[in-house]
Amino acid sequence: MNIPYEFFIGSRYLRGRYEHKFVSLVSLISLFGVIIGVMTLIVVLGVMSGFQKEIRNKILGINAHIFVMNFKGPFDSYQDVCHKVKGVKGVLGVAPFVYSQVMISSGQRVSGAVLKGIDPLASAKVSNIDQIVKLGKLKNLEGMSKDLPGIILGKELAKSLGVWLGDVVSVIFPFGRITPMGQMPIVKKFAVVGIFSSGMYEYDSSLAYVGLKQAQKFLDLGSAITGLEIRVNDIFKAKQIAQKIQQRLGFPFWTRDWMDMNKNLFSALKLEKITMFVILALIVVVAAFNIASSLIMIVMEKKKDIAILKAMGATDRNIMKIFMYQGLMIGFWGTLLGVAGGLGLCILLKHYHFIHLPQDVYCISTLPVQVNFLDVLFVSLGAILLSFLATIYPAKQAAKLDPVEAIRYE
Repeated sequence: MNIPYEFFIGSRYLRGRYEHKFVSLVSLISLFGVIIGVMTLIVVLGVMSGFQKEIRNKILGINAHIFVMNFKGPFDSYQDVCHKVKGVKGVLGVAPFVYSQVMISSGQRVSGAVLKGIDPLASAKVSNIDQIVKLGKLKNLEGMSKDLPGIILGKELAKSLGVWLGDVVSVIFPFGRITPMGQMPIVKKFAVVGIFSSGMYEYDSSLAYVGLKQAQKFLDLGSAITGLEIRVNDIFKAKQIAQKIQQRLGFPFWTRDWMDMNKNLFSALKLEKITMFVILALIVVVAAFNIASSLIMIVMEKKKDIAILKAMGATDRNIMKIFMYQGLMIGFWGTLLGVAGGLGLCILLKHYHFIHLPQDVYCISTLPVQVNFLDVLFVSLGAILLSFLATIYPAKQAAKLDPVEAIRYE
């Protein structure tokens, strides 16, 4: 395979002679600029993608993909609604639930919470709730403990109430029955039969589960439910499937998918990722300016050589290729080493978890990393393209050089 002589001359110019080591130093600085820029971009984009995936997994670990509710509130005969929903393509599972704001007390401690009544068997098919119950078992909600119905509390909620497995808590529903004395709250005792930890402080500090029938009885709903939870085969098609369910059920039912419910959070994460990319891409832009400056100095140094090459028959196109190859070599090797360094650092962060985060602030305890092939490809091509664009002006200036003027005083 014949190597173009322009490539050979360009690589020799990058190394420089002993008396022109400063030019080679500037080229080396440009190379390190590309390496650091590419490496930083890959690591930051990997961390942002990992953080977004981790948050999504935690949200979907405790929540279903789609919720079906009724504009009129709790509704009966939900079995017919379940049958219609199961007939929609893409639906994997459906589970009824009851949902209400309550207060939970233990001794002198009181905390506001969300009480969710579920069917343990059906709910395990639409979410990963059975996997996040760390103490006790989800099926314990169906039984009785100390002749009391069971309740499963979030880890942080249990801490704030000072309770553990086997303890008894009082659940208070402020909007109770109407009596001659006015509206009286409903109070019922439950035995703690489980503690769950979702990894998200928001849920662990405010959510409690009870059996579906116990919730219906406690809230005086009879056989009515608040809504349905639905699991689909593709989480990224949840919006389209939710629309199909909406069309099939019609008014007064309405649907919400997990993306709509967490739109603000994921929009903020996406905006932050784009902002970080733009800011850190400036490192590569600065490196590209360094490439241009080093090539300008090489052109000034090699005026005599350029004149001789032109006298020997080299065209303006050949001269431009020499300096373009130089810039592309800096961009290529800088990108290659930057990708290798970035991927290596991502692997270290992913496997050794040597950076820890406060879980109550970031919802996760370690720095997550998820390398996206398209991100790596986009960064790599962008760095090489910027390196190429930086060569155009110096290469054109070199091609315009008049050989007679260059060697007149030599």
